[in-house]
Amino acid sequence: MKKLVFAALFFVFGAVPAMAQEADPDDEGGISVVVTDDSAWQDIGIAIASFATNRDVATPANANGTAALGFELASVVYNDLRFNGLFRPVGPDALPRPTYAQTTAPAWSTWSGRSAEMLVHGFVRANDNGNLTVGCYLYDVVLQTELVREGWEVAPGEWRRAAHRCADLVYSRLSGESPFFDSRIAYIAETGPKDNRVKRLAIMDSDGANHRFITNGQSTALSPRYSPDYSRIAYLSYQDGNPRIYVYEIDSGRQTLVTESSNPTFAPRWSPDGRYILYSMAVAGNTDIYRIRADGSGTPLRLTNQPSIEVGGSFSPDGSRIVFESDQSGSQQCYVMDADGTNQRRISFFGGRCASPEWSPRGDQIAFTHIAGNFRIAVMTPEGRNMRQLTDAWHDEGPSWAPNGRIIQFFRTEQGSGDSAIYQVDLTGENERRLRTPVGASDPAWGPVLN
Repeated sequence: MKKLVFAALFFVFGAVPAMAQEADPDDEGGISVVVTDDSAWQDIGIAIASFATNRDVATPANANGTAALGFELASVVYNDLRFNGLFRPVGPDALPRPTYAQTTAPAWSTWSGRSAEMLVHGFVRANDNGNLTVGCYLYDVVLQTELVREGWEVAPGEWRRAAHRCADLVYSRLSGESPFFDSRIAYIAETGPKDNRVKRLAIMDSDGANHRFITNGQSTALSPRYSPDYSRIAYLSYQDGNPRIYVYEIDSGRQTLVTESSNPTFAPRWSPDGRYILYSMAVAGNTDIYRIRADGSGTPLRLTNQPSIEVGGSFSPDGSRIVFESDQSGSQQCYVMDADGTNQRRISFFGGRCASPEWSPRGDQIAFTHIAGNFRIAVMTPEGRNMRQLTDAWHDEGPSWAPNGRIIQFFRTEQGSGDSAIYQVDLTGENERRLRTPVGASDPAWGPVLN
């Protein structure tokens, strides 16, 4: 996948004024809302108009022309922002279309009359080199001022990335939170009857677009995890009939067996620097957590050594600690240890069982599956305090954090049919939504923001 190229922001618009450099992040004009985990969601009205174009020409991104593509760009921005609960957006299908000149000179009376507090304008231009230039502007309608602008030059096939970057720009400027829309998700695609599921490794954009199957389903795949640089996916495969951990290189399609052990290995997790992989291995009925170099070289380091089952290790963002699950206390609970396996201590003491823990990218929370009758997604501090359940269904499990640590993704299994689907919920426990996939879906893993 080619990277987005940041445009210098001195685009030539003809009659439209040239774009200025990116707004000063310390500028206090307009609105600046900081959303914390304990605050109520804001309700900001945003008008997202169709992106204008200087010349309506056909492009590989849209045969109907750049004007039609401008509408699609704005629609992606609208859908990104409307599903997170922070904003009250209105999409391009319900709004007038600005002219190219109005991109940098909004008709304020048009937007103030629509009770819009914020306005997103943009443009798309076909370049002579075959690429597209996409610009994104955020305005405060009440103060009639520009808050921030940015632009990108992209290949036609990557136009959706520019839209996600625009949504990230708006989200970050208004919420004070880090972006997350320009990211990808790996998951297990499920087809077939309940008692004979075909499970394939698949990837897609954060909104479910650009879906792609990675494996053919001839062997079961489970528990994928993106490497920090998006170049590889570690996952569990039954390729030889036994559970083994493989690393799949996305660009080349090459697969590497991480460990040559004849013992079952599972639950791979990357270290924050991408150098190591945590995994669990069962030996003579006892399961422990190990660490190995990501290329499979060297001798695995055994981190736990208890007469019990230890699985599901997840590094803290700084790589200094690992959260994992163990039944050494007699039931499935969550523990924390130093990265070298020392200082192991239990952190879950709130009743029920604690499974599949995953450390937040921000380091302040651990998401896990709380099993007390039903399976629910919950969070707690790394010390095991302030436990909160975020979902309340029959069977929710496998939490995975958005890159900004604000949204949690998980999969829900329906009672009876056994069908599963991916859902997302924010840290307030509100704004739950299903992420559409072409087939059944489980074991989601959210990757970092793309570079």
